[in-house]
Parts: sequence; C-alpha cells; structure tokens
Amino acid sequence: MADTQTDVKLLDLVDISVHYGAVVALDRISLGVRRGEAVAVMGPNGAGKSTVLKAIMGLAPVVGGEVYWRQEPLAAATHEIVKEGIAFVPQGRRVFTHLTVAENLEMGCLYLNDPAEKDRRMDSVMELFPVLHEKRGDLASQMSGGQQQMLALGRGLMAGPEVLLLDEPTLGLAPIVVGEVFQKVSEISDRLNTTILVVEHNIKGVLDIVDRAYVLDKGRVVHSGTPQSVRDTDILTRVFLGQYTPPEEE
Repeated sequence: MADTQTDVKLLDLVDISVHYGAVVALDRISLGVRRGEAVAVMGPNGAGKSTVLKAIMGLAPVVGGEVYWRQEPLAAATHEIVKEGIAFVPQGRRVFTHLTVAENLEMGCLYLNDPAEKDRRMDSVMELFPVLHEKRGDLASQMSGGQQQMLALGRGLMAGPEVLLLDEPTLGLAPIVVGEVFQKVSEISDRLNTTILVVEHNIKGVLDIVDRAYVLDKGRVVHSGTPQSVRDTDILTRVFLGQYTPPEEE
C-alpha cells in the first residue's frame, strides 16, 4: 500500500494529450500513482486506457503535457525506460513462443550484466510463480494462455521495476484463470511492494485489488477515487452505455 502521508506521485501524467491524426485519443488527462500503490485505469473500448500506458512508454504520439518520473520529466527513450525502473507488460502476453520459459525470463533483463543479480531475480520470480519453475525448460508455446500470462508478468518483474505497467492482464483468459492472475498481481503489489498501474476491463476483479481507480471516457478522466467511490456511483454504467455527459456540456 502507498504511503498515505504524502500525495507526491512516483509516476505522474500531467495534462497529457495524444492525437492519432485527427483522432484525439487522450485529451489533457492527469493521473498518477504513489509509491507502493496499485491503481486501475478503467473505461469502455476506445476510452484511451491502453494509450495511457503507451504514452508513458513513449509508444504514443504525445502532443501536449508531461510525464513525470520521480518528479522529473521522463525523457528516456522507449528502450531505456526499463532501466529507469518502469516495466511494461503489454496486452496479449507476447511471450517468445520459440524460447524456453527460462529464456523468456532472461529477456526481461537483457541489460543486466550482473550474473548473481540475474540469478537472484530468477529465483525470486520462480518462487512467486511455481509453475514457471516447473516448466522452466519447456518452450513457451507449450504453455496454456494463463501460464503464458504468468510468464509475461514474471518477465516484467525480471527488470526489477519500481513500477509495473499492466495492459489488460486478464484479457481472453478463462474465469478461473482470471482469479489466479488477479491474485498474483495482488501478491506482486503486497509482497514485493511494487507500484502497479493496471488497465483492466474486468471491473469487479480489479476493484478488489487496487487502492485507487481512474475511469476514462472519450480520452478524459471522468472519475477518480477509491474502489468504493466507483462502486457507489453509476459512472461506469453511464460511460459503458454511452450516457455520460461532461458537466460543462450539461
């Protein structure tokens, strides 16, 4: 859990706008996470959820605003951001199916030149995900979808991140596996004290494991607060049914 004594955000997006040609994907949004927090970004398809993570990673055309990391502008190139302490687990798992489980995990810390530290991280990930230890010599192509998602999470942790960005970690998984993924994300947050920013379509499941949540609609933040504050309003119903009207347009 985050330090409630401070409002300083470890990762902070301020007035970020992203345009794809004439399409406004994000419209001056501001959101962030404090150290140790788990924070969800929710909303309907096309709301801009995944674009938030891509903006942080330098994978989206940001036309305005600033991303701050440890209160300084995040200026690193996309391939260097992991060295700053931010790891990204993209949607769709994207494991290397032709590599073994152990080789996939090693891909998460290619830049690390300390063999002892690499072994330590490998042992830590294997302890957190016993299935990866059991299958460490198997090709990733031989794993189920749920096991591949665990591998993707483990690969992200091999970077030793302060912040883990998760894009739809339960997408396409069977309901019983969804519960296991949420449990592991919660463990990563609690046991490793890793700060988490997660984009997720499974509303009920994600609200059970996060400290705060942002609701997006049409590229704007329309609600932010505790999971209970989301449950106590009809904001999700309105945005998913296309019935939300910004206050200035009412």
